[in-house]
Amino acid sequence: MGLTDRVAVVTGASSGIGEATARALAREGCAVVLAARRKDRLERLAGEIESELGLEDEDEDGDGDEEGEKRSLVVPTDVADEDDVTAMIEKTRKEFGRIDILVNNAGILRSDPVADADRVDLRKQVQVNLLGVMNTTHAALPAVLESGGGDIVAVSSMNVRYPAESGSAYTASKCGVNGFCRSLRKEMSDEDVRVTIVMPGPVVSEMNDWEQWDGRPLDPADVAEAVVFAVSRPEHVELPEITVNTTDKLG
Repeated sequence: MGLTDRVAVVTGASSGIGEATARALAREGCAVVLAARRKDRLERLAGEIESELGLEDEDEDGDGDEEGEKRSLVVPTDVADEDDVTAMIEKTRKEFGRIDILVNNAGILRSDPVADADRVDLRKQVQVNLLGVMNTTHAALPAVLESGGGDIVAVSSMNVRYPAESGSAYTASKCGVNGFCRSLRKEMSDEDVRVTIVMPGPVVSEMNDWEQWDGRPLDPADVAEAVVFAVSRPEHVELPEITVNTTDKLG
């Protein structure tokens, strides 16, 4: 199933997996909504996407207000803030008129052992990693249904299956994401909405310093390819859960 002219919202698009996924979806023909907290990075990414696709940058501030073909929309968003999420979805619908794909990717990681952790950090990981997915999905779902169906994707983690020594709150939040998506999939079984969980292993990102390890972690583009593969399957094909891991042992 081609992705040309589909509208995809990607959270956490300012770096890592989110940035790579936005680029990959745009290359496949999607209009991409770039949602994250760092506006400057989103604007840079939007410019690079438009340039790569050979489109004129008619909208210098990246807000989608100017005339001309646009394949990206910058919407600074904190997924833990319900008002931010609602405004982002409303702006998407105003600009593009529909939502076909939602990629819930925004996340944070604090790897302190529980005994040493700050309760604020524990709570924030749940707010962003789990409630952020719930907030954004709840806000976007009516538009996806109005479009006649589509895809809800959540980037989880292999930590769900193989928890690390530290990062209990992170692992717990990702377990919650998996549970939420599995139940949502059943709710959507008669609505032509596919729900996919993508569980990456270790990925090069701002959250991890992999230079200290031997072996090669995943590149964000490796995970982005899995997302694109899932949402481009024929309508009768659903990939409920995808694991993406490195063949190298790290340590």
